[in-house]
Amino acid sequence: MGSNDLDAELSGRLDALCAMLHEEPFTTASVEQAGADLARLGHLGREGLKCTAEVLGKGLLALPEFQPVERYAERVVLAMGALGAGFTAANTESVLTQQEGMQRSLLKAVRDANWNLRESEARFNEVVTSSTNGVLIVDLEGRLLRTNAATGDILGYAQEELVGVPLLDLIAPGFAEMLRNAMAELVDGAVERVSQSQRMVRKDGEMAQLTLTASLLRGADDAPAHFVVVVEDGTELALLQGELKRQSLHDVLTGLPNRQFFTTQLEIALRNADSEHGVTVFHLDLDAFGMVCNGFDGRVAERLLQHVTQRLQVLLAGEKAMIARLGGDEFGVLIENTAATPSIGVIMKSINDDLLEPAYVDGRGLAASVSAGVVHRPDPAWEPGDLMRAAERVLRKAKKGRRGQWELFHAGQDAEDRRNDAVAVEMPGAWENGEIVVRYRPVVRLADGEIGGVEAVLHWDRPDAGPLEHDCCVELAEATGLILPLGEWLLRVAAGQAAWWRQRGQFDRPLVVRLTAHQSADADLVSRVVGVLEETGLPPDRLMVSMPSPVLPMADAADNFTVLDRIGVLTAIDDFGLGPRDLAWLSELPVRSVLVPPDLTRSQDSRFAALVPAVHESGVRICVDGIETADQAKWWTEEGADLAIGAHLGLPLDAGDFLKKL
Repeated sequence: MGSNDLDAELSGRLDALCAMLHEEPFTTASVEQAGADLARLGHLGREGLKCTAEVLGKGLLALPEFQPVERYAERVVLAMGALGAGFTAANTESVLTQQEGMQRSLLKAVRDANWNLRESEARFNEVVTSSTNGVLIVDLEGRLLRTNAATGDILGYAQEELVGVPLLDLIAPGFAEMLRNAMAELVDGAVERVSQSQRMVRKDGEMAQLTLTASLLRGADDAPAHFVVVVEDGTELALLQGELKRQSLHDVLTGLPNRQFFTTQLEIALRNADSEHGVTVFHLDLDAFGMVCNGFDGRVAERLLQHVTQRLQVLLAGEKAMIARLGGDEFGVLIENTAATPSIGVIMKSINDDLLEPAYVDGRGLAASVSAGVVHRPDPAWEPGDLMRAAERVLRKAKKGRRGQWELFHAGQDAEDRRNDAVAVEMPGAWENGEIVVRYRPVVRLADGEIGGVEAVLHWDRPDAGPLEHDCCVELAEATGLILPLGEWLLRVAAGQAAWWRQRGQFDRPLVVRLTAHQSADADLVSRVVGVLEETGLPPDRLMVSMPSPVLPMADAADNFTVLDRIGVLTAIDDFGLGPRDLAWLSELPVRSVLVPPDLTRSQDSRFAALVPAVHESGVRICVDGIETADQAKWWTEEGADLAIGAHLGLPLDAGDFLKKL
């Protein structure tokens, strides 16, 4: 307590004491209780009580309220005695209570310690008893005092047979000295624990290969008391580790090596490859395996994979070959070539011919074909990972629109493909930085040379490389999935420009925008187009949208084509050719125009010219793309084409330059 608090507390008690001295009749009981209360506050010790008695004895009789002294002297003396008696009794009681509490605490601590000791011993015994490792308690002379059941199982002895046996007698000849030295180091305190690979002699005389770990137990005086030795049987562990390693490097379903093992062996094969014949790596992929998974349960698919594995092993049994399952329905084949190794074409034909023979799985005759990416005689300096990626890239090329085919890796073509991939992934950043812009080229009427419309195209002006024109831009964007947002942006920018020209009376001809396959089948295409028209104010009949003919068999694309016509947008078919299906679209879909691709434009094929009247009879106009010379323009004009696009008629220009050319 602070001095102010203490003064207030003692002043209150002094007032109470004075009141007790004035009570009639006067008794000391209340004063004795005040002394006890004073002791319970914990303010006073023996010296404090002495000081308090001296101050009160002198001070009380000096107070005016206790005058004359003769009248109150007796009461004050009696009160001091009662105050001291009450204080002493309460203080003594407090000390006894504290001693009793301490005694109870000590008894409880002893009881808890004994309980914990018994519990600890019980846990230790349970651990030792249930442990699959052998546990041995050994005295300082090296004799076994106690063992668990696992020790007997490992060495073939009963537990009682081992008691008293010197530990070193159980160690195989030539290994005992090593253990003796280690135990001496434990006693000397040089080490806290030793672990050794040891051999111990079983009861039947056989050797057990074990891991032995020993530590020293010390007594309460920190003096060495016993050794604790743990023996671990390494036989089963070694077998388990071997099996786990095998499983980590092999596919569980087929038993074939997995990708990790295949890559490791590939590295070895590359280094040791025959300088004349080298190695060949096949990356195989099962065609239509997804259909098997979707059409049947997982068991059928697994059985098919096992069948393919067996057939590959049989077909390549005559070669120094390694077959691996790389994952899913993909297999890897590494062949170390010799002079007798068949050509790649022969190997692939034999594989596909064999797999196309139906294999019966749960009563269903299933056949499979494989596509392959092949790397033949790679440079031994190649990294296995790079070689695997090369095989995977040519596999994707082999499967592009085809099945049951194979593609051979060519370094030059691969380098070009990788450059294209690098350019494709740079497109989003270039678009955001404003390097990709919209340009406009005229659509010319062949009959009179007047401009009948304008086509919006992309142009990428790359700072560190040559520019890329529309066809290349959309091909790269189509490959990466960027075409949907980029195509919508092209439509929005071009429609806004066309609406601006129209409002100012500068140009009022249809705007042509060509869609890719992904755009044509986009479920949100119609809503995108409607949103752009509402945002820019361009009338629907001032916009012509073309779709490539190969995508029209897709229901989504055909539906988009029809709905766009219903809302007033002009519709056209791009890449219109000589096939009978092309003409059929003219009666099945609301087509306004068709665009002849550049290769047919350049060929000036008379067969296509014969189709011109049939197209016109359907009420459809013909636009030829890729007019590069005056002769081409003249030929198509004479054959009856309506419109044309090409370098001869006008190159793509910025919006301002396009108006200047009108």
